[in-house]
Amino acid sequence: MFSQEFADYLPVVFSRHEDIECFKYSAFVYADGKTNIAITGEGTLNGQGKPWWSWKTEKKSSEQLLNTMAADGLPVDRRVFDGTNGRELRPAFFQPMRCTNVLVEGVTFLYGAFWTVTPTYCTNVIVRRVRIVTEGPYGHTPNGDGVDPSSSKNVLIEECEFDTGDDCIAIKAGRDRDGLRVSIPTENVVIRNCRGLRGHGGIVIGSETSGGIRNIYAEHCTFSGTDRVVRIKTARGRGGVLENMWFRNLTGENILAEALRINMLYTGTRVPARTVGETTPVVRNIHYDSISVSGAKTYVIEIIGLPEMPVEDISFTGIVAEGGKGVNLSDVREIEFHGCRVIPATGPLVRVLEGRNITLDGLSLPAAVKTVMEVEGSSSGAIRFINTDRSQLEGRVILGQGVPKGAVTIGK
Repeated sequence: MFSQEFADYLPVVFSRHEDIECFKYSAFVYADGKTNIAITGEGTLNGQGKPWWSWKTEKKSSEQLLNTMAADGLPVDRRVFDGTNGRELRPAFFQPMRCTNVLVEGVTFLYGAFWTVTPTYCTNVIVRRVRIVTEGPYGHTPNGDGVDPSSSKNVLIEECEFDTGDDCIAIKAGRDRDGLRVSIPTENVVIRNCRGLRGHGGIVIGSETSGGIRNIYAEHCTFSGTDRVVRIKTARGRGGVLENMWFRNLTGENILAEALRINMLYTGTRVPARTVGETTPVVRNIHYDSISVSGAKTYVIEIIGLPEMPVEDISFTGIVAEGGKGVNLSDVREIEFHGCRVIPATGPLVRVLEGRNITLDGLSLPAAVKTVMEVEGSSSGAIRFINTDRSQLEGRVILGQGVPKGAVTIGK
């Protein structure tokens, strides 16, 4: 049982808050620069975090101040949130910083103040057979994420259970200017045999992506009642390359939003193309295989790129899913669907805005969906249906104004 007295978490320690470096109240369990550390056993760590939760709104000005400090390039040792002048930030539950060989196994974490397990700048991390509850009879932990590796490498997360009301697993790598300054990626992450209940996302990449995130492999996980199964999110200003990810043999049921989503407009809206620079994020080489979803409330699949940096090289193979809507693609390149069966409650089955080089191979065409595809945007083209009955497409593909003639073709 962890103390509910704020002063017990002073003096402040070097940390990251929402992936911006600072000095703030110590994590409930904290380590910096250690090797061969572990939390193991069959017991429960109860954070009793409710006294901290009101800081989510009451101390919003502290989070805004930290963002301003980082944007202005203020040295980290001057970003101090120790209660002086009301400057306070919630601590994580377990935050090893700059550690090597970290093991968390067998234990249960209940109701911290903020993110739960967040290895930061760590190498060789195992989180195995861990149960994390931040949503339930005691209440809802604001930002009560489960496991959030941040700018870490060689991470294994397996056989864990999450009931968080927020992201179950969220992979991060620094935020905005501060993350670009640090420039440490998260890489080489394996996620397998996990189970998620209530939460914003089952497996989430971002939105703090500035250092880059690559080489992610997730398989044999189930999610029930989460907002999404797999969610990749970033935004203009974040920067970072998100690449080389494989998600396979996943199951989702009663999904409350989009089942599979990539969104590069997480904190903005679509506006004309801007100049590409170090703050422009990149998303590429992402693959989804053998994923089944029942009951998605909105889109089964949604990909939203940037006009200046489309999402590219994404494949979906053997997806079987039903939802309120079908597939929505905006500012994309090199997208492939192979043997997928998507059943939306309302059409169109596929909507494309400014998409090129899209292949739909053996896509199942539900008879109840009147429109198979709607295409918008003058740069849309090279959209190919193959291994599809031509007669089933007649009158069911609609090209908007300005879409080049021949943008959609039907082949063998």
